Amino acid sequence: MADSSITRVDVLAKALGKAKYTDDLKFDNMLYLKVVRCPHPHARVIGINKEKALAIEGVVAVLTATDIPGLPCQPKERPILVPEIARYAGDGVALVVAESPKAALEGAEAVRVEYELLEAVFDPEEALKTGAPLVHGDNNVAAQSKVCKGDVEAGFKEADLILEREYNTHRVEHAPIEPEVAIAVPTFEGITVYCPTNSPFQVRQIVAETMAMPQSQIRLFQPTIGGSFGSKCYDAGVLASRAALAAKLTGRPCKIVYTREESIVESTKRHPYKMKYKVGVKKNGKLTAMEVKIIGDSGAYKSKTPFVISRSSIEATGPYVVPNVHTEAICVYTNNVTSCAMRGFGSPQVAYASELLMDELAEKLGIDPLKFRRINGLKDNSLSATGQVMQNVTLDECLDKLEQEIKWSSRKAELKQQDKTGSIVKGLGLACMYRGESFGSAGQGSDYAGATLQVQRDGSITLYSAMSEVGQGGHTMLVRVVSEVLGIKPSRIFVSPVDTCYVPDSGPTVATRGTYVIGNAIRLAAEEVKAKFAEVAAEELGVRPEELVFKDERIYCPGDPSKSISFSRIAAQCYLKSKSPYGYGWWSPPVGSWDREKGQGEAYSSYVYGACAAEVELDLDLGKVEVMKFVAVHDVGKALDKEEVKGQIAGGVSMGIGYALMEDLVVRQGVVKTVNFDEYLLPTSLDIHEIIPVIVEQPSSYGPLGAKGLGEPVMSAVAPAILNAIADALGTRVYDLPANLEAVLDKARAAKGRCCND
Repeated sequence: MADSSITRVDVLAKALGKAKYTDDLKFDNMLYLKVVRCPHPHARVIGINKEKALAIEGVVAVLTATDIPGLPCQPKERPILVPEIARYAGDGVALVVAESPKAALEGAEAVRVEYELLEAVFDPEEALKTGAPLVHGDNNVAAQSKVCKGDVEAGFKEADLILEREYNTHRVEHAPIEPEVAIAVPTFEGITVYCPTNSPFQVRQIVAETMAMPQSQIRLFQPTIGGSFGSKCYDAGVLASRAALAAKLTGRPCKIVYTREESIVESTKRHPYKMKYKVGVKKNGKLTAMEVKIIGDSGAYKSKTPFVISRSSIEATGPYVVPNVHTEAICVYTNNVTSCAMRGFGSPQVAYASELLMDELAEKLGIDPLKFRRINGLKDNSLSATGQVMQNVTLDECLDKLEQEIKWSSRKAELKQQDKTGSIVKGLGLACMYRGESFGSAGQGSDYAGATLQVQRDGSITLYSAMSEVGQGGHTMLVRVVSEVLGIKPSRIFVSPVDTCYVPDSGPTVATRGTYVIGNAIRLAAEEVKAKFAEVAAEELGVRPEELVFKDERIYCPGDPSKSISFSRIAAQCYLKSKSPYGYGWWSPPVGSWDREKGQGEAYSSYVYGACAAEVELDLDLGKVEVMKFVAVHDVGKALDKEEVKGQIAGGVSMGIGYALMEDLVVRQGVVKTVNFDEYLLPTSLDIHEIIPVIVEQPSSYGPLGAKGLGEPVMSAVAPAILNAIADALGTRVYDLPANLEAVLDKARAAKGRCCND
């Protein structure tokens, strides 16, 4: 396969300002919606007074849960509109429909809701106690998962050193540049919804359930998407359902678009975790046992929590050989904003804890941190924490590249000699990661993808897939796969917009499954076209189909250059001979055995690996940390486009820097306080310095053309690498995220005080 990059299929429209986002769309006679939200973290809706709102000029209707013809929600999921109990400060209780955005806002402010305040719970540990206020049902347990291998007590007895530590990660916002938005248009056949989402068929299902309509009567069209990072899944379903409800009842197109404040208050976040680790290790550096207890905050509703906590429990020990493991992970309902999928999906939290732990163990044993990871790292035929025999493990290759690029030993030695009497100190840290691709065998849902190709008479190709282009270059990946299989120029291929009336269900664009699952579906579709074209070409050329090669826009016999025909000619011949020019692919990953009670088995059919290093500069007087250099090494199987890969890595590192140092969604007594980007701090270009992406290519046994997924792994090990570098600079550790100015300054002052006393 050629190593050259190809032009992104979506780049020109975006660069020239021609791309149409949902908020750009206009429809005649369109109405506008505004949500009335509960300001209390836990309350019963006693009554809703619409009179003043309906008296405002331009207000057409005020809708409540009683207007929903179908289901307001599935059990323990966030309702489209609250039927009775609001479970967090942000739950939608009414929907104002108006002729203008201004009238809708005035109407929402005029709606009067009477509440009975209910006792609330905000801390997940408190929520587990007997007598705690109940958010749902008989207890507050949202989901549980465990991994049990060997005998941890025996493992601890073998250990020469036992270390116990606690780590806390925080709640963060997805922060796509485009907030949530949806438009619904009533039609004779049903309802057409325009909505940016990473899960078009799931959103269609939610709308159908809300409206009590067959899914076939709900058409979802996906305009250009302004970012996701795991958001715009269930959130998009809620918005789309609200718009569909209003459109159906009024008979007019209806639009709902959130302000940034509305988005932050209502939308889902990354799960905050409290993690307790106990680990045993021998003097030679070999791990003997690990016990992990995780408590996650699901917030008010279930959403993707069971799947997130399952992945966390599987990956909690990191990419290391641990003979004896006992991991218990539980997520708990609280009256906080709901937690759901976010880039990494349960991996960043446990990677943070396990990698800080590895560094501290190495320090206490006097072993170089990189060497310590080599001693314990997974290798081919190692047993993972779930008892899976690991294959195609590339952790050592990633560490080799990292060591070479960062010049680990010499740079560590240089920094050890630095003058630490001034206000600026430097440090170097590393972290490793591994991650199962796609949903896996542990129960993250059905995993499949369909994709279709239609070759036109002139040899151009239309590609149909439900992959959501959220900025990751997924559509370009699909084009590259088809181009390589058929030996044609990428410019021949047009990617159809996602429209559920025409494209096959490819599943959601989540869980590092785009390349792995959807890429394989389009590969199968391309191979079907190839087989059909080879049959027609063989007849034309007088050879056997298996003798033919597809390359450079031609189909030919390598042994006889005269036997050659253009791809376009064969496309035309297919039509002339009434041969099907279509290709269809349906692919699902291999599913291994899984013991849910013990958390043992083949958790994922394929894994990706990576290793990162950060060099930081720390101001002891201000607590400010600058990541001056970050090296990110990732095994991508086969880079379908190296420039795209480098861009993905750089984006993931930037996001990880925000997670490590500054981003923090502040929630007090269930109320979100950081409701805009003036208070919720995101990294800017001034915070990002040198990022060095390094590509390792060890072809996958399953991925299309040997490729592996990359979107989520690239941020998983960023925060621990930075925090380990901070510890190297300070000589003391920050255990809780984020390591913001205040947290680092406190540690710096404490470290300085110890130095003075010494």
